[in-house]
Amino acid sequence: MAITDVPEFAHLTAADIENLGAELDEIRRDIEESLGERDARYIRRTIAAQRALEVAGRLILAASSKRKAWWAGTATLATAKIIENMEIGHNVMHGQWDWMNDPEIHSSSWEWDMAGASKHWRFTHNFMHHKYTNILGMDDDVGYGLLRVTRDERWKPNHVFNVVYNAMLSVLFEWGVALQHLELGKIFKDRDDRQATLVRLGEFTSKAGRQIFKDYVMFPALTSLSPAATYRSTASANAVANIIRNIWSNAVIFCGHFPDGAEKFTKTDMVGESKGQWYLRQMLGSANFENGPALRFMSGNLCHQIEHHLYPDLPSNRLYEVSLRVQQICERYDLPYTTGPFLVQYAKTWRTIAKLSVPDKFLRDTADDAPETRSELMFAGLVVEAEGPSPYGRRGLKSAITAARVARQERRRARKRAAKTPTPVPDAGAPRSGQDGPVAA
Repeated sequence: MAITDVPEFAHLTAADIENLGAELDEIRRDIEESLGERDARYIRRTIAAQRALEVAGRLILAASSKRKAWWAGTATLATAKIIENMEIGHNVMHGQWDWMNDPEIHSSSWEWDMAGASKHWRFTHNFMHHKYTNILGMDDDVGYGLLRVTRDERWKPNHVFNVVYNAMLSVLFEWGVALQHLELGKIFKDRDDRQATLVRLGEFTSKAGRQIFKDYVMFPALTSLSPAATYRSTASANAVANIIRNIWSNAVIFCGHFPDGAEKFTKTDMVGESKGQWYLRQMLGSANFENGPALRFMSGNLCHQIEHHLYPDLPSNRLYEVSLRVQQICERYDLPYTTGPFLVQYAKTWRTIAKLSVPDKFLRDTADDAPETRSELMFAGLVVEAEGPSPYGRRGLKSAITAARVARQERRRARKRAAKTPTPVPDAGAPRSGQDGPVAA
């Protein structure tokens, strides 16, 4: 089962959680007070560079339809789309740059280069996902209504296609995001507000129609005016660029939510939740991946998913420095800071998706102590010392998880030893059960 009691799972007292919240609030204040022209210049230059890349890509496609030029134009256009989606659109619509009071770079006015309407995304993502992060039955991003990513969801025969569904979602990710706000499940079950559904459907078709027209009618038609290019070459380049952007966006987002260590929660977790408890849930429910400047930029700084979930409206270019302070806090409170190499984190998400395509009876771990699903019950019978030789003189969740892992490995080794121990075979001359021994002469 998922976590039902976050403080108990975290091995923190109410005072610990309150102090944790105060320290994280202090980080927010420090960043907000230091925002200024350097940050404004960053986002303006990013937008200018992205638009220059898009123009360059389209000019290359217009200049020639030969294979090398086609791939160069497609790659350039895909890079521009990734930057617009990840570092600009996602972050602008989070309100990260609203403090600038620039009407062109504001969460209420930005419309991104995606099939889904920004208005819809701001509700499903900014509100539902970030407020109810990884709470089962509240956060639709837990599997996107399509994938089984936790054992808390009962296995169904259609989950056999988990890997196929994920491959399809990866390639068509912008359409999955666009359709999410329509709540198709409620429509098919006739549980929706039909009038509200019609309004949302109208908004969706309007935005999706404009996007299709731009990528597959307008730009191919303009490019075809060049004697060196064709309508088909540009239309196919746009399609491939969109697919590259979709796969990359999907990979980055999944690395932040579904690798080992990104915990899931039940609805009871949010009852009476304090600010400190909300912070704690965000830290436990998110994961990072290791990065350098280029990977930070191309991922929209979502390589710092933990920090983004703590401060979704702080400018993305400041998350790296925030991450250094958050890691120190995790050390002081003995909390895990879930991170790893990008490809390793992404492989773990695919492993989970593949593993959960089969019924639980074929899985080795329990729903309380599995890589993708843990709960406070994993510590039942486990004794973790409150004090110890750590630099901060405490033992908490990080130490408890390590102790539980060691105990589990010991149990497995014990079972293997027992299985290898041969069963004693009685001697042929020895009396059998129910028989008398030899009679003395």
